[in-house]
Amino acid sequence: MQNQDLRNELIAIVGADAATFSPHHNEDDLHDESLHASHVEPFAVVRPASTEQVAKIARVASRHHVAVTPRGSGTGLSGAATPVPGGIVVSFTRMNQLLRLDADDHVCVVQPGITLEELADALAPSGLRYPVFPGELSGSLGGNVNTNAGGMRAVRHGVTRHHVLGLELVMIDGTVLRTGAPVVKSSSGYDLTQLIVGSEGTLALVTEVTLRLSPTMAHVATVLVPFASLHGVTGIVPTIVASGLEPSILEYADSVTMAAMVQAASLELGVAPAVAEQTSAYLIIVLETRTAEQLEGDLAKLAELVESGGALDVYVLPENAAARLIKARERLFWVTKAAGAQEILDIVVPRSTVPAFLEEASHIAERYDSLVFGCGHVGDGNVHLSVFQPDDDQRAKLLHDLFAFGLALGGQISGEHGIGRDKQGPYLALTDPTLIELQRRIKQVFDPDQLLNPYRLLDDRPLP
Repeated sequence: MQNQDLRNELIAIVGADAATFSPHHNEDDLHDESLHASHVEPFAVVRPASTEQVAKIARVASRHHVAVTPRGSGTGLSGAATPVPGGIVVSFTRMNQLLRLDADDHVCVVQPGITLEELADALAPSGLRYPVFPGELSGSLGGNVNTNAGGMRAVRHGVTRHHVLGLELVMIDGTVLRTGAPVVKSSSGYDLTQLIVGSEGTLALVTEVTLRLSPTMAHVATVLVPFASLHGVTGIVPTIVASGLEPSILEYADSVTMAAMVQAASLELGVAPAVAEQTSAYLIIVLETRTAEQLEGDLAKLAELVESGGALDVYVLPENAAARLIKARERLFWVTKAAGAQEILDIVVPRSTVPAFLEEASHIAERYDSLVFGCGHVGDGNVHLSVFQPDDDQRAKLLHDLFAFGLALGGQISGEHGIGRDKQGPYLALTDPTLIELQRRIKQVFDPDQLLNPYRLLDDRPLP
């Protein structure tokens, strides 16, 4: 009877055409893109169209004591958007509008369901852009906020939290509040906006996001630089960063990963065969400037720097090849998934320690008879490793050692994908217990009954 009452109340809020009930859900609503996603059947998937509807859903869920899982586009990689059995999925696909653009202040307000691609299209006529580039343009802004998404442009533009000025939130009891303001600085009380960013939907439901924007640069060049060793790649990065060139993208890919990207995209990069044979790793560098003259000068300076650092050659890619290479890098997850990887990690360490981390990662892989290939945002120390080890016990030990070494270098377990369910065990085991306890006390203030996105991140209770 309770389920029937709950069903009727949810339909009354969003309408029958914006709600599905078990077992009649769309398969895509039942998981994110975690490699360990399993089919989970929630009681309901609802698609509110307004903040008012979200607040009513929260109040109903709280009254019925039913778990709530917020969902954007489902492109996350950590299991953070996997439903709870018998719970309610709140899908923000209908809340996908650019609500306001203040071009003079370089600020816009969006709903959480708008995708990066939709936002880019809407902003294009203004000459402004939202510069965070996680690599999946179908990802939603709400999902970006909840995971503090980063991506390839973080070396120059930072990550999501550097561009979120304010939020509209719905608490689990249905209370609506606003945090922050459309200004670039504030010294006015606790920064609740930044507390929510990266909280993986465990503290509140985000219904609006106020974003800081940046001007679009007119002149762009993509440079591919092969090196004989990975150490050569990582060794030149501090020099490039310190040069003042300010690349917007500074990526590395080992030769195995680059070959997989190129093959999947049917891409010809023009690297001479003799150079390719010697290459162990590549740098992918994107420079963006205001004028053609500045770009030409920056390219010359970059070539001088990398050649002095031992580069085998320098290739300035034609526009079409450059776009396809960046697209291939964006799609690398799908290539790796198709190849059968058991894990895709996003460990982040101080930029100067990347060489030490990658060297130790190879030793750890050998210790556990595993294959580990990599690429990543080497400009900010965010290392992405594809792990091939089908044995669960061996893989768990390998992951523990990788995470522990990264933390010992001053790093973090996740740089941009989040903890979710996939990394929950290592995160709780390796993080300072005092820090975990403080975070759990914060969670208790926001969500005393643990209804918002439970059973992940800090909540290690077994699934019902």
